[in-house]
Amino acid sequence: MTETPFPNNAYAIELRNVDIFYGNFRAVKDINLQIEPRKITAIIGPSGCGKSTVIRCFNRMNDLVPSAHLNGEILFHGKNIYDPDVDPVQVRRLIGMVFQKPNPFPKSIYENIAWGARVNGYRGNMDDLVEQSLRQAALWDEVKDTLKKSALALSGGQQQRLCIARTLAVRPEIILMDEPCSALDPIATLKIEDLMRELSTQYTIIIVTHNMQQAARASDFTAFFTMDTDRAGIMVEYGPTSQIFTRPKDKRTEDYITGRFG
Repeated sequence: MTETPFPNNAYAIELRNVDIFYGNFRAVKDINLQIEPRKITAIIGPSGCGKSTVIRCFNRMNDLVPSAHLNGEILFHGKNIYDPDVDPVQVRRLIGMVFQKPNPFPKSIYENIAWGARVNGYRGNMDDLVEQSLRQAALWDEVKDTLKKSALALSGGQQQRLCIARTLAVRPEIILMDEPCSALDPIATLKIEDLMRELSTQYTIIIVTHNMQQAARASDFTAFFTMDTDRAGIMVEYGPTSQIFTRPKDKRTEDYITGRFG
């Protein structure tokens, strides 16, 4: 899989006619979605509509669920990442993920950043990489004097920024965030949102969120999902966030973002 910059007018990643199953149950169906490079795309919708299922298919995290399988194509640099000759580990290096609950390793702050880089074969100056990654995650000034301290001693918001720094250290192109602020207080949440905005100048960011205000504040594009009559998740509407929140084209979108259901 190539690691070249995105050519002009190319999508960062594209879903074509994607169905995702857990065993015989179709969790989401017929998803067509084009993610713009170096923008923030929010995926919103009620619980159970397949938001996390979809975001986890972007980097093949669903492979870890034995019953999961996918029909359709997910194109990254023109290549279907589900083709048999594609290494999912390489996919996950180029498409990193930050989870709902901060999950730092039970190691020092320094080793949390360095470990993933070493595993991925980094041969440069590790001190410089650790500092650069922590600076990118807006955490360096807070931890630069305590790098040998356990990451588990950090606050929840600091731990989440550390997890973002850990993801940045392996130099991904896309960063997936699955409800990254749901366990954080409002101040820590705003720090993560500010960080996302800074990072979007260099990285494509896809975020799943239940927080309508967060989606409206932080994203450039929004996809609204809901459940069809057969309980499968479907994408109802996708477009610029300003349009989705002020002039939605579908009544279901309007009902959800105004709190009439969901």
